[in-house]
Amino acid sequence: MFMSRRMAAVVAAVVLVGGCSAIGTEAEPAADASRSPSAAAGTSIPDVVEIVEPSVVTVTAGRSQGSGVVYRKDTVVTNQHVVGAARTVTLTLADGASVNGTVVGTDEIADLAVIRAARTNLPAIAIRSDLPRSGEVALAVGSPLGFENTVTQGIISGVGRQIPAEQTGGRPLVDLIQTDAAISPGNSGGGLFDSQGRLVGINEAYIPPSAGAVSLGFAIPSATVVDVADQLLRTGKAVHPYLGVSLAQLTDAVRNALGVDAEKGAVVVRVVAGEPAAEAGIRTGDVITKIGAQDVADVEDVYAAVRAVNPGDRVDVVVQRGGDAVTVPVTVGRITG
Repeated sequence: MFMSRRMAAVVAAVVLVGGCSAIGTEAEPAADASRSPSAAAGTSIPDVVEIVEPSVVTVTAGRSQGSGVVYRKDTVVTNQHVVGAARTVTLTLADGASVNGTVVGTDEIADLAVIRAARTNLPAIAIRSDLPRSGEVALAVGSPLGFENTVTQGIISGVGRQIPAEQTGGRPLVDLIQTDAAISPGNSGGGLFDSQGRLVGINEAYIPPSAGAVSLGFAIPSATVVDVADQLLRTGKAVHPYLGVSLAQLTDAVRNALGVDAEKGAVVVRVVAGEPAAEAGIRTGDVITKIGAQDVADVEDVYAAVRAVNPGDRVDVVVQRGGDAVTVPVTVGRITG
């Protein structure tokens, strides 16, 4: 999405939150009977915390320390930048025990890693598949600055956030959930949970107060976590379908500004030069209304549709361009983490 000069200066200071280093960063569902049940609606925040805390761990890889979430009864998911090049790590569990962990696979693109724990009776977290809505309660749980099982509360501030690589000075931060629940160094890899104790994201980065920010944190959505973690568990690497666009929600104001009559869709706000969408002829200002056989009502539908397409496949993307509906055949790209 477009940024003001002020925003560009702010995001240049974005930091990952595993340890204290300052650096910028971007299947089949897991079917595991050990997943923990989520809390009932109306459950108090302390009760929700009591449910999720046993599924959050501290991950130590050499001098780097971050957090992790129990994904399966013997598997932890965290950020790639927490484990780095390490192949073995130490997991400190909620009961105080420390066990060895073996890094099964990492994905630098999604900034995710999976770790096989030496212990096999860990309580896996309940996972929410859909994106949360702005304004929902958000709980961040992790080990900021080594303070294990620290809980901070806020709301979901936004979804689909994009911080491009040219602004961060490193890998891009893409398709993220924004929250004002306080995130600090060491929170990386920990969980962002909803009011029912379901995982909605893996905490990844924040913009520090030194940049003028107040509680600007970012998490990788749970749908991405599941997709990448399952690939890493199967093959040790993750392959991503890729269009090369940034998207925004279609609102009445945007609809009027673009002069389109589409009632639903996702607005293309940036097209990466030389990438599949640009090569196919998709333009900034196009409103994507359909990908293949799937209708697109919002940004989330685009990501879901692209995840269902294999890299290299040719898919028809229908866009509303002004008053016209245009079908653009796109050969989906491939990017490997």
